[in-house]
Amino acid sequence: MTLAGTSVAAPDLLRLVAVPVFAWVAVRDIKTRRVSSGVWIPLATLGGALIVWDGWRAWNAGGFVWTHEFLLPAAISLGFVVPIAYLFWWFGGFGGADAKALMVLALLFPTLPTYAIGSWTFPVAPTPVGALSFTILTNAVVVGIAIPIVLAIRNAAAGRIAPVMFVGWPIPWDRVPTTHGTLLETPAGLTRSGLDLDALRMYLRWRGLSLAEIREYPDQYRDPSTLPEQPNPPTDGAVTAEVRGDGGRVELAEDAASALEDAERDETPSYEDPWGAETFLADIDGSAYGTKPDELRNGLEVLVEAERVWISPGTPFLVPVFVGMVIALVYGDLLIGTLL
Repeated sequence: MTLAGTSVAAPDLLRLVAVPVFAWVAVRDIKTRRVSSGVWIPLATLGGALIVWDGWRAWNAGGFVWTHEFLLPAAISLGFVVPIAYLFWWFGGFGGADAKALMVLALLFPTLPTYAIGSWTFPVAPTPVGALSFTILTNAVVVGIAIPIVLAIRNAAAGRIAPVMFVGWPIPWDRVPTTHGTLLETPAGLTRSGLDLDALRMYLRWRGLSLAEIREYPDQYRDPSTLPEQPNPPTDGAVTAEVRGDGGRVELAEDAASALEDAERDETPSYEDPWGAETFLADIDGSAYGTKPDELRNGLEVLVEAERVWISPGTPFLVPVFVGMVIALVYGDLLIGTLL
């Protein structure tokens, strides 16, 4: 297909619809860590139709085009990228949305598209493998590896030197309720495996409390007798999740209110289930992202005292995937292009 100085095959032109969709998905992954499965169905349908179209065109061309430009790259894309995405999801290396995104890309980009604009041809450094989906995957891995280096440089420039400077940064406590990621602190010090902030939101919504209220009366709310008789739906912990009423808040029963007053008079109360952490995890359906009672308690102890806390936003993998896709379409293979 020729459009005003460009030369692009019709299937390859249609594939570019993935760029704005993945840009939107990457932004949503940063903000909410939630991507609807419905996003992938139209793209997968388009990819399936385009691969059939490409196969028909290659079959008609025959010879080298059929075997080397279509059949082998498509086999790598569908026979390697798809199983890799599934296996990483199965073993917990990818989230469900990450795996689905890579599977969709394997359908959308099973071969190597070319875009000629004037005297330029993109990708500039095409991969010898011939499957752009494989290039997107390797590019995403390279971008993902670079993120900790960028974080460390950012923290070092701000004078924040710490063992966790490669995976996170400090934020004020009042930003925690609207931040996705993991708390990197416990009462004993910094850690790489702290409280999941989605689990924290689930706990607060279940109790009908805000983090500010917990911080204002920590001694009282450590007492499990102050747990609500009818807890609220915990949601899934997403920042954007809808909660019932005024933040899901509930009124304390009279005996619980009395327990608050008693706790104020006891400087060192001791409870079998501080913060009601074990009760919360036993009450909700499923798991709060694998959170254990001690992890929740330790996180709460930090958050009721600290003014700033180290958090790790994690790496929403759809962001490296989007960046890797753009690089693959414009430049090509970062890994091979750098080595050659």
